[in-house]
Amino acid sequence: PIDEVYQLAADMGGMGFISIAEREVLRNNALINLHMTHMAAKLNVKRYFFSSSVCVYRDMLPGEELTEDDAIPANPDNEYGWEKLYAERVAMAYGRHSDMQVRIARFQNCYGPEGTWCGGREKAPAAICRKVAKAENGIIPIWGDGTAIRAYTYVDDIVDGIYTLMQSDLEGPTIIGGDEYVTVDELVDIVIAESGKDIIKKYIEGPVGVHNRNFNKAKIKSLGWEAKVSLREGIKITYPWIEAQVRKS
Repeated sequence: PIDEVYQLAADMGGMGFISIAEREVLRNNALINLHMTHMAAKLNVKRYFFSSSVCVYRDMLPGEELTEDDAIPANPDNEYGWEKLYAERVAMAYGRHSDMQVRIARFQNCYGPEGTWCGGREKAPAAICRKVAKAENGIIPIWGDGTAIRAYTYVDDIVDGIYTLMQSDLEGPTIIGGDEYVTVDELVDIVIAESGKDIIKKYIEGPVGVHNRNFNKAKIKSLGWEAKVSLREGIKITYPWIEAQVRKS
């Protein structure tokens, strides 16, 4: 007997990966999620957790706050978001036609130590930490113009959110993320400050995704959950770890 399954596996990465590996993202993730959901129901799993993403949402204007219901009508910016939206529907359908309780979280930019930090699959915080760690005072390239807005959620808060949601009675997709919104430019400044280096930013062409991400977290907060780690606190832990990996390599 299996009480709980946490489906966290995905073929994914930052914009540098999902913007070029569209076929792999669609095919591999669809297969992963179809098989995982089907087998969980077949084995009479009591509770099934599916890790989705805020990539299921369309682009939005600064200050515009979306809820879980606003993902439909759908217009994700990339194929990763389209597949996640489909996989959510699969999980909910299996939940309706079995005794399996399904819980779905839409993550908002998870980061932290022990995560992917090189090779093209890393997210923005890790990529910037790596670039700064490698720079011996000088210029680092940044994709776009630095105005894209995001909230980055430290991994400990994500894990706490997963557990809180899994033990709850909340059905349907639930957004898990922090409320501290910054521009990419501000994120880079925080990393540079933590490094103590004299770094100049050079903005270049590159995939940046949507311009803005802003969400209402009332649903997950109804369970008493709230992100606790600020971006500065999270980078203070993440940057030294990535700097150590750079030195080892």
